[in-house]
Amino acid sequence: MRLAGFADEAADEVEGQVRVTKALGWKWIEARNSGGVNVHDLPDRDFESFRAALEKAGIGVCCLGSSIANWGKSPDEDFAASLAAARRAADRMEVLGTRLVRIMSYAVLVDPEGNPLPDQKKRQRFQRLRELCGVFTERGMTPVHENCFNYGGMGVENTRELLSEVPGLKLVFDTGNPSLTPDFTRPPPRPNQDSWESWTALRDHVVHIHVKDGWRDPGTGAETYVFPGEGPSRVKDILADCAARGYSGWLTIEPHMAVVYHDPTVSSPAAAREAVYLEYGRRLQTLLASLGLEVRDGEARRP
Repeated sequence: MRLAGFADEAADEVEGQVRVTKALGWKWIEARNSGGVNVHDLPDRDFESFRAALEKAGIGVCCLGSSIANWGKSPDEDFAASLAAARRAADRMEVLGTRLVRIMSYAVLVDPEGNPLPDQKKRQRFQRLRELCGVFTERGMTPVHENCFNYGGMGVENTRELLSEVPGLKLVFDTGNPSLTPDFTRPPPRPNQDSWESWTALRDHVVHIHVKDGWRDPGTGAETYVFPGEGPSRVKDILADCAARGYSGWLTIEPHMAVVYHDPTVSSPAAAREAVYLEYGRRLQTLLASLGLEVRDGEARRP
């Protein structure tokens, strides 16, 4: 297993992202934002600076964390813009040498009380996702759907339905997202989903993993994030299962403890962001070592 991270949680600019990655002794990041802008939306000049800084540091990009069809976007949004973003993403993946791209399945449509609408416009979603995924699969790339607060993340059956409807789509499993997402099969106030149940149901389709731990208060919706293994997300159990099953992909840390990508009200000074990120990475290494894995040079393997 190779270790990586959303280094934009440690620093906005690429120089800081490089610094924390090298401080951990890792060789990979999951590229998302630079200077507050998603990598696939950067002006050409800024993208070249980003690419050159990573190349100079000897750091690779394991996956592009795109904003394509994410939780903030309606299935009714301008589809031409979505396709254009997908094509830019694919072009930049070629330059960066990465073959994985994180996507989602558009926002859950809800009523004023936050309950999902009966009509989730599935036919439109699936058709759009087939076209978006085709942009990548036609170039030998793999789109991976994240189990976040989007249609495919509403529950295991939604994910299975998505996989059956969209050829070539695989999964990135975020260990923390089930315990941060309502179980839409239950009545309000909906309990959280179960990370272990979600993992065991979907693991055969997973080719990439995000490491996060935390929970949502079903009564208030408030989210709490903690170091890996300190919350209810079964991080250690999932990683032990990965090791037993011979998983050989990346583990990308996404702490959400000092900054939260989707919540601008959560912020911290630069030094605190770096400190949390480094501690998170080190705790992941300790957790992997406790499973009997040898952790060295940004990799974890059986001795």
